Amino acid sequence: MILQALVEYYEALERKEKITSPGWCRARVAYGLDISEQGELMGVIPLKKEQQKGKKTVWVPQDLTVPQMVSRCSGVSANFLCDHSGYMLGIDNKGKPERSRECFEYAKKKHKDILGNISSPAARAVCRFFDCWAPDRAAENPYLVPELEEIISGSNLVFMIDGEYVHEDPDIMQCWEEYSRQSGTGPEGVCLVTGRREEIARIHGTIKGVRGAQSSGAALVSFNAPAFESYGKEQSFNAPVGTYAAYAYTTALNYLLSDRSHGTTIGDTAVVYWSEEGDERYQNIFACVSEPTMENQEIVDGVFKNLVEGKAVAVQDVKDSLDMEKRFYILGLAPNAARLAVRFFYQDSFGNILKHIKEHYDRMEIVRPAADAVEYLGIWRMLQETVNKKSRDKKPVPSMSGTVYRSIISGSRYPATLYQAVLGRIRAEQDDGDSRIYKITRGRAAIIKAYLLKNGNIREEITMALNEDSNNTAYILGREFAVLEAIQEEANPGINATIKDKYFNSACATPAAIFPILFKLKNSHIKKMNNGAKEIYYEKMLCDLQGRLTVAEGQRAACPRRLTLEEQGMFILGYYHQTQKRYEKKIKEEA
Repeated sequence: MILQALVEYYEALERKEKITSPGWCRARVAYGLDISEQGELMGVIPLKKEQQKGKKTVWVPQDLTVPQMVSRCSGVSANFLCDHSGYMLGIDNKGKPERSRECFEYAKKKHKDILGNISSPAARAVCRFFDCWAPDRAAENPYLVPELEEIISGSNLVFMIDGEYVHEDPDIMQCWEEYSRQSGTGPEGVCLVTGRREEIARIHGTIKGVRGAQSSGAALVSFNAPAFESYGKEQSFNAPVGTYAAYAYTTALNYLLSDRSHGTTIGDTAVVYWSEEGDERYQNIFACVSEPTMENQEIVDGVFKNLVEGKAVAVQDVKDSLDMEKRFYILGLAPNAARLAVRFFYQDSFGNILKHIKEHYDRMEIVRPAADAVEYLGIWRMLQETVNKKSRDKKPVPSMSGTVYRSIISGSRYPATLYQAVLGRIRAEQDDGDSRIYKITRGRAAIIKAYLLKNGNIREEITMALNEDSNNTAYILGREFAVLEAIQEEANPGINATIKDKYFNSACATPAAIFPILFKLKNSHIKKMNNGAKEIYYEKMLCDLQGRLTVAEGQRAACPRRLTLEEQGMFILGYYHQTQKRYEKKIKEEA
């Protein structure tokens, strides 16, 4: 299903002339070898261009359409008219001159076989270059010396004559297309993707652009050991995909991964998405709603408002509205040695996906500090709440990232690992003892709220802000803890460490053992206040909260010995809501 969707996307892009045809590909090229019609090297032309990366401007190789490049594993196999210096010049920085010479000779034979019968001046020039070039003296060539270190580092090179690319010569292009269409020696079979009987690809093209995978590219479909093979079939013959489909899906996937504006990285997972007809408007809207920013917040508001009201979702400066029934695909890929692992693949109508994301944001909606102007917490920002801010590697758990992303776009239950990661982060930072860190952030409280609404068994309503009518025991205990902390801070202005730093984790897990201690401390703090009005205010608040706790016959207010994980989440929400209410009051008083 993944390959079929990618092939259809490739065909949509090809109709719009946004992607290369069979026999061609896009490659990053750093230098052009300027040769004469006699095959002599006349100069080296840098093809790099400036590109903005963050706050820096860097020089990067130019993206060119070149003849289809081969997939290399370990053997010698040359590309046509675009390759690294080992094949084009017979020299590289790998310290194996014999292998470099072997690569050059292989490239020489391939180019002469393809171009030997063409009368084009450019074709003759390339053949003469391979005949007269001496790899042993390449390092001494005056045209190579200034850029030698960069040239032999693995950068792609192409041939040029009088400032024109040789691979764009009409005669050479026609010759290459005829050569690439020639039937190979591989067996024929029924392609699993197209259903047509054609030559089956022995090796599929590599996929580039997945962070953490091999820079030269990794395979999505690959078999390289007998343990993975069956019925005596070797390599990719175990998954019979025709040469056309193999080219189409790899080209489409490389195109998606190279488009940074329509893709993202969540943990170690590279996420790409597309509509069935290759319409970029759907990708633009999805990019906005999945990772909202301050700049596009109005667009997201408009999309969700129209969605709720049942109106057509339109794009700025475009008259036609989007079709909510259009199929939309989302694919998550993770690095796995020389291969790629599929973290998730999801397809649905575009309208359903937007609906699921909107429902997720509704569940995540929670009262936030006055300084926090971001209305929607995107998926990446949400996952950052599970990360230790002091660690060098600030990536969320890889396996959790993919499952969280899929649960949001599909509207399914959140993974339990997300909830446990947030609780674990809160506990760890309480134990850290660093009072400068506000352990229960807006994001963490929002995740707990969303998880309990979607996955939990809490029967009582979980609200965005403080629910003063709630009779949930754990929620009330969390509110009580926030009030007790406020009393301590009122009694000791400017205190560095509060009861939260010492008792929060214990109070959250085993309240019956901790709250008697906290109330005893409260009595001491109340005496230090010397403010009768505040003393009465806090005592009334605590009395009201105590009265809301479940009372058993003949006993005082109940305080559970232990709280379950769900109840601990309610405790944290109660604490967060009560604390935000307190800050809200303080801000109003200052205003």
